[in-house]
Amino acid sequence: MDNRYFSDKLVKWYESNKRDLPWRETQDPYKVWLSEIILQQTRVSQGMPYYFRFLETFPTIQALANATEHEVLRLWQGLGYYTRARNLHKCAKVVVSKYNGQFPNNFESLLQLPGIGDYTAAAIASFSFKEPVAVVDGNVFRVLSRVFGIENEINSPEGKKLFTSLANSLINKKFPDFHNQAVMEFGALQCVPKNPPCLTCTFQSSCFAAQRNLQSFLPRKAKSKPSRKRYFYYFVVQSGKTLSMKKRDGKDIWHGLYDFHLVERKRAVKIEKLLEEVAASSKGQFTVDQLEISSSYKHVLTHQIILAKFVLIKSGKFKLPKEQNLKFYTFEKIYDLPKPVLITRFLSDYKNFYS
Repeated sequence: MDNRYFSDKLVKWYESNKRDLPWRETQDPYKVWLSEIILQQTRVSQGMPYYFRFLETFPTIQALANATEHEVLRLWQGLGYYTRARNLHKCAKVVVSKYNGQFPNNFESLLQLPGIGDYTAAAIASFSFKEPVAVVDGNVFRVLSRVFGIENEINSPEGKKLFTSLANSLINKKFPDFHNQAVMEFGALQCVPKNPPCLTCTFQSSCFAAQRNLQSFLPRKAKSKPSRKRYFYYFVVQSGKTLSMKKRDGKDIWHGLYDFHLVERKRAVKIEKLLEEVAASSKGQFTVDQLEISSSYKHVLTHQIILAKFVLIKSGKFKLPKEQNLKFYTFEKIYDLPKPVLITRFLSDYKNFYS
């Protein structure tokens, strides 16, 4: 297929079918960057309210750079993948301190910024500065794989190199911004993962997959390792109108967010046995007058599945482990703390217990 033919048809389709999204109405690299970071592994419908909230709270990159990490994580709460939020904050600080608040105007320099990989650098470079460098994400993999019949696994080093090379050879050098927007939108709306509407597709007559009924087989992806199961048992201790919580540190998940005293096990255990273990290790500093066990919670992360239960202790004697830096926070303060979605779900479900 001729490169110009592919791009022209793609852009023509885009002009008639594109969604009205706020970040498409600007070339401001700050807004483009913000939208791209938020939309990584996040649906547009979920990410758009966060985009507006961040712009309202931090209208400039200087405002974001001057914020505390606590403020950024609190605003990010619910989006998951919190490393994105921390890198967002780090990147803002670097742009302000090193580049006087102005994003670098080319792909290679953008790659040097915290949290910016090939895809985000290409998006900013092409959308804001019209540099002809192709974006390659899941949507682009799918479109190119099906239209051109590429069977290389998209998550293999060879596959990524091949798709990136093809994408860059196809890009419209004069209008790289429209081309990149078009191919991503085409994958999001037309060439969807399951049951794509091929009969109405602009590439129907020339698409490799459509002509051979291979839509469900392309793109190919190497099987990933099975997710690791982790069993979390949280002890939620109330004192008056406060609950004990701690800030997570170290290199584990949810760094910088707040949760409760945690006992983790490699497999599921009975709560009664767990209570006995805790009582024995506390040397008489564990007695409970009023206790409730939550229902089971399942929280899915990348390559991890968290299976959690909460032990709610409303009154009694419970010696808090000093090494966990647990502190008591009022319910109002807890609302403002940045927390994992799992903790927010629990607090919402069991708010009557603490009334």
